[in-house]
Amino acid sequence: MRLKNYVLGQWVEGGGTGTELLSAITAEPMGVASTEGLDFKAVHQYARDVGGPALRAMTFHERAARLKAMGKYLTERKNEFYELSYHTGATKSDSWIDIDGGIGTLFVYASKGRRELPNEPFFVDGGPEALSKGGSFIGRHLCVPLEGVHVQINAFNFPVWGMLEKVAPSFLAGMPSIVKPASLTSYLTERVVHAMIASGIFPEGTLQLLVGSAGTLLDHLDCQDVVGFTGSATTGQMLKAHPAVMQNSVRFNMEADSLNCCILGPDAEPGTEEFDLFVKEVSREMTAKAGQKCTAIRRTIVPDKLVEDVMKALTKRLAGVTIGDPRLDSVRMGPLAGAAQVKEVGKAVARIRQEAELFSGGNMDFAVTGADRDKGAFYPITLMACSKPLHAATPHDVEAFGPVNTVMGYAHVDDAIQLSRRGKGSLCGSLFTNDDVVARKIVLGVAPFHGRLLVANRHDAKESTGHGSPMPHLVHGGPGRAGGGEEMGGMRGVMHFMQRTAVQGSPTTITAITHDWTPGAERATDRIHPFRKHFEELRIGESLTTHRRTVTEADIVNFAGISGDFFYAHMDDIAARESFFERRVAHGYFVLSAAAGLFVDPAPGPVLANYGLDNLRFVKPVYAGDTIQVKITCKQKTLKDTPEGGVPQGVVAWDVEVSNQVPEPVAVYTILTLVKRLPVPGVTVATATPTNGDATGG
Repeated sequence: MRLKNYVLGQWVEGGGTGTELLSAITAEPMGVASTEGLDFKAVHQYARDVGGPALRAMTFHERAARLKAMGKYLTERKNEFYELSYHTGATKSDSWIDIDGGIGTLFVYASKGRRELPNEPFFVDGGPEALSKGGSFIGRHLCVPLEGVHVQINAFNFPVWGMLEKVAPSFLAGMPSIVKPASLTSYLTERVVHAMIASGIFPEGTLQLLVGSAGTLLDHLDCQDVVGFTGSATTGQMLKAHPAVMQNSVRFNMEADSLNCCILGPDAEPGTEEFDLFVKEVSREMTAKAGQKCTAIRRTIVPDKLVEDVMKALTKRLAGVTIGDPRLDSVRMGPLAGAAQVKEVGKAVARIRQEAELFSGGNMDFAVTGADRDKGAFYPITLMACSKPLHAATPHDVEAFGPVNTVMGYAHVDDAIQLSRRGKGSLCGSLFTNDDVVARKIVLGVAPFHGRLLVANRHDAKESTGHGSPMPHLVHGGPGRAGGGEEMGGMRGVMHFMQRTAVQGSPTTITAITHDWTPGAERATDRIHPFRKHFEELRIGESLTTHRRTVTEADIVNFAGISGDFFYAHMDDIAARESFFERRVAHGYFVLSAAAGLFVDPAPGPVLANYGLDNLRFVKPVYAGDTIQVKITCKQKTLKDTPEGGVPQGVVAWDVEVSNQVPEPVAVYTILTLVKRLPVPGVTVATATPTNGDATGG
């Protein structure tokens, strides 16, 4: 059976002999991968001409909805992916990390896209920057999708997650992907992409698949393209030096395998919860995916006095791990992904043993359950110890990409920090301690050399996701040997596929470009109160200046009685005079309440509820006798999806400025309101109620 590539809108086989792919369990054929005969220039251009425009025509919210729909679609079909995943050497729990983890990333980015990005095809980064004394010239930062292609070159160890964790942020950003998985396990990637294409959820051209060589694909890259690479540092450096990448300043994100470490704190002695958690985590990281995780613990750093205890505890726990056919419930560790990997790990172990003592494993005479050890790509769990780690080199330089770990001792916390840094850059590290002083010292000491750090103890153990679990919310990547790149990290990952452009101009022009009203821009007024208008009827920049209200001493006293806030500055005349206020002041929250009384239209209307308040600042005190006035301006409008049977609505952000009689601002903030949309002819909706449980009346 030949695997198929999905390019130019169709499934096609590559020519030539191709590469035969084998089951890691039985060595039976799983397919032949080839891209021979494909027009790589046309594949690249198809993504640009077809996929790119289709994605950029959508808003962030529309793209997020597609990601959510795809996540649901794949979830319904994941059992068929699990059956195929076993042949990559993955146990059920390994496949859960790969398959469910990948699908979960789609859901996370779908959710974040809806909550943290506007319902626009662009993103305004940060507030306005004043560039002139008079305020007629400002700048803002606008982020728009790059108009190229996201070329993925993925590793063999996570054929599903490796793809989806890259697709999710780039799709949300508005950029199509060409996926090139590692051939060794590409049959699983192909199966998932088959389902994704069959769903029809992603627009045509936004996802293409190459099973086999990338051919001349990189030759056609330019400044609008992005390369996302996961794999060995050697291959990554070679690709990063490609002439097209160098000459066109192509964004190149590299996530390379690294010598990640786990540190046991001096306080975590045998008998403590932290010691037991540490042993459990190191054992799990050695055997999950048969140690074939870019985040796996390769170096275990423990106090000198605890080395012997740690070695005994690890040996005992690892002895209970059954190696064999991952389809069996009794098996806890399957084979490596292929026979070539077995040879590579063996060579790496031999090099490390030049400066480390073999404690357990390391030879090919070991039991395998339910499979033929000679046919499958099995490798023994191997534990080594390095007695002089500060003077050794290979344990810090050579990575055995399998179930292999080296334990090394330290005399002082500073030595532990130094040993951790000897990895020359890691994707992640972990520390097990219940001493927060030690935690602070170690974290600050090793952070420059790590992309992520887990501090584990009895307090977070129950809910911790563990050392080796990259989360979509957090950055995945690391400095130096780890590649120097970053993936995911919530919205940080999305921005990697966008161009941030500084736009300068007048506040009015910048407002027109960004759909976000900026102070100093023109305002529009109307005889109709803006709270009497539906979402579609409101214009950005539409403003209302209210009547005035004079604050009295009775207001201050009454508000104190209602709120229970008797802070001295409001109620103690002598103390207030001795403070920087110089006399009693009105409560800040009274000013907000009084302001709402000035600008709220009380009758039922399109405004359904107060949705929230952002960026509140009390900039001047308000005293008894001061007269306040409010100016509200429609700042931004965001459509909301309508739940079945619900009321069509949107969120309107209002710029609010409360001023005194001088006039000078005393309070500034943004208030959010849920506003009903105009009815659609022939559509009946439920009674107007807020769709968000946290919303309150205006």
